[in-house]
Amino acid sequence: MAGFWKRFRADRLAMGVSVFLGLVILMAIFAPLIAPYDPTAQNIMEKFQGPSLAHWFGTDQLGRDVFSRILFGGRVTVLVSILTMMITIFIGTILGVISGYFRGWVDDVIMRICDIMLSFPSEVLILAIVGILGTGIFNIVLATVIAKWAWYVRMIRSIVIQFMDSNYIRFAKVSGCSTASIIKKHLIHGASGEIAVLATLDTASIILNISALSFLGLGVQPPTAEWGMMLNEAKNVMTINPGQMLAPGFAIFLVVAAFNFLGDSIQEALNPRISKGFKQKQRSIFSRKKAVTT
Repeated sequence: MAGFWKRFRADRLAMGVSVFLGLVILMAIFAPLIAPYDPTAQNIMEKFQGPSLAHWFGTDQLGRDVFSRILFGGRVTVLVSILTMMITIFIGTILGVISGYFRGWVDDVIMRICDIMLSFPSEVLILAIVGILGTGIFNIVLATVIAKWAWYVRMIRSIVIQFMDSNYIRFAKVSGCSTASIIKKHLIHGASGEIAVLATLDTASIILNISALSFLGLGVQPPTAEWGMMLNEAKNVMTINPGQMLAPGFAIFLVVAAFNFLGDSIQEALNPRISKGFKQKQRSIFSRKKAVTT
């Protein structure tokens, strides 16, 4: 792990997106203390105001402060996405480790259930569950967890099976270590890096799902501030004031891109050969192109 942190800190992109996401999370948590206005307070007399010292991102069609709504919207879009991912990873890790470690009929039962769940496209399944249960934050989280847990069980199971063939796991079994000790100290600890990569990359996907549901009117309902809902409201006045879409659109774009970059950086820090091989491939392609042009 020392080598991982050394490589991770040496990556400027990784440190940059980590600081950016840290600031986004802190601003979302402390939004009530940072936001200059109530995100739901309306003032029709000040609608469609441009950026100013009073309203940094301007105001929307109801005169609400866009900057305050972005801050409070991050509490739903970002924090709920992270909570959803943590729940999904928790379920996926428990079932994946059980399936990969014990194998046999336990593995068969869990994998057949996963096969059934994975036979449905996750987006369609989320839409169906939300359509049946109704709108709301709790139903969105529940639908996303139900749609995604099976994929994580299968992925973590494959990671655990790879570790089961390693010599130190065999030595731990021969030396008399308990099953709980092997799972906790060796399997989960050893697979934590790859699990972190999966979670970081898929958090961006969950953010897009939550924003898309709110944009379609199936997620967070007004007047609650949420980035996808803000895009939906801005869509209705796009011909009058298209600038209303910029703030929530850029917020979603930047946070999703940051999570993707962070996942790639973690993967490169865990497996430096991937980055080295990719760079060597790039140099090889560049040299061939240069030879052709000359």
